[in-house]
Amino acid sequence: MPFRLNRVSLLVAATAAILVSSPSWAVDADAAKALAKENDCFKCHAVDKTKKGPSYKKVAEKYRGKEAEAFEKIRKNITTGPKVKLEDGTEEDHKIINTKDEAQLKNLMQWILSQ
Repeated sequence: MPFRLNRVSLLVAATAAILVSSPSWAVDADAAKALAKENDCFKCHAVDKTKKGPSYKKVAEKYRGKEAEAFEKIRKNITTGPKVKLEDGTEEDHKIINTKDEAQLKNLMQWILSQ
C-alpha cells in the first residue's frame, strides 16, 4: 500500500508542478492581444500564419521546453529593439513595446508562448 500512495503522491505533485509552471494558466489573452494591437505587433506577426515575422505559433513551437531561453529572447526583442532577421531574409529593427509594466510584458510573452 505505501508504494501505491507514493506513486499517487508523485503523480499529483508532478501534475501540480506542470499546471503551475504552464504559461497558459496565468495568461490574460485579451490583455496580451490588446497590448500587441496597441503596439502594431500584428503588422508583422499573426497567431497562426507567417507575415514579415514568424507566427506566434512558430515562436512557441521553437521554444517549447526552453522557456527561460524564450523569455530572454522575446524580452530582448520587445524591450531593446535589436535588428531581427525577417522571414524574407531582410533585417530591420524590432519594435519596442510601449510599456514599462513588467506584468504586461510577462503576460504578453506568456501569451505568445502559449500559442
